[in-house]
Amino acid sequence: MKKLIFAALALFVLSSFQQERRTTIFMIGDSTMADKDISKGSPERGWGMVLKCYFDDNIRIDNHARNGRSSKSFIDEGLWEKVRRQIHPGDYVIIQFGHNDEKPQPQRHTDPGSTFDYNLRRFIRETREQGGIPILMNAVVRRNFQKVAVKNDDDEALRNTTYQQQAPEEGDSLVETHGMYVVAPRDIAREMNVAFVDADSITFNLEQRLGAESTKQLHMWLKPGEIASIPAGRQDNTHYNVKGAHTVARLLRDAIVAEVPILQKYTLNYDIAVSSEGRGDYMSLDEAIRAVPAGQSATIQILDGTWDKPVLPRKSKIQFILRRNANWK
Repeated sequence: MKKLIFAALALFVLSSFQQERRTTIFMIGDSTMADKDISKGSPERGWGMVLKCYFDDNIRIDNHARNGRSSKSFIDEGLWEKVRRQIHPGDYVIIQFGHNDEKPQPQRHTDPGSTFDYNLRRFIRETREQGGIPILMNAVVRRNFQKVAVKNDDDEALRNTTYQQQAPEEGDSLVETHGMYVVAPRDIAREMNVAFVDADSITFNLEQRLGAESTKQLHMWLKPGEIASIPAGRQDNTHYNVKGAHTVARLLRDAIVAEVPILQKYTLNYDIAVSSEGRGDYMSLDEAIRAVPAGQSATIQILDGTWDKPVLPRKSKIQFILRRNANWK
């Protein structure tokens, strides 16, 4: 009898685990993908920080990207091993490096065709050994319209820049900065038969189409006094603001599901997202509601947090969708 009870209990626990177990998309990369500290009101966002808005609750986004990391330092600091141990069969790992592998510092630098390629192969091989599915990307572009490119050995230092009324002269054409660091991932994907997303080309086309002036709206270009926590403003051509992160995340989500069609059924395309953690378009429901033009219909998804349910006019066409970690009071 005890054996039967134990077997039934074990089956119940296993069944509960299987029901709770969701497919995870792990993300490894640099600051262009990473989650950001929003405690002081900074609008900087990585595209991976907001990707949750574009997949439903059957997919768990687990973003391990870190500011300033290269493929080398991500391994050397033990960050990859932490991810590797968590991968279960059927999970995905999005791999995107390049920005910091280019840097000359020995703790970060790798070379395409040798050490950079070796690290990418390792991420792919060890993901597969755990039963996971790798998705390889190359780096997103920098906003580089300058006629004379400014030498920058550390994208992280761009957070120390201030707004300059007389910015360097810019032209009409976006200039590529990554060289072979965006070619190597494409070659490795072909060699190892891995799903590949050409994030460099996708974001290059986006920024070239928008042009020099409009692309400032995607990046951390802030005038003095625009954000209280950044009083002197900023001119940062690498890192995204809220609008830029969402614009890029939508494009890369579309490219991901084109390469991995099974993920298509989990995609979302709601009008507005609200998140107390800074993963949405807005951090408050009031802001989101005010953003909807009078009389127009809109669906607002709420990603997380506990909220007072708004009282809307009777003829309002706004609908709310509560995601897995969101609740009404």
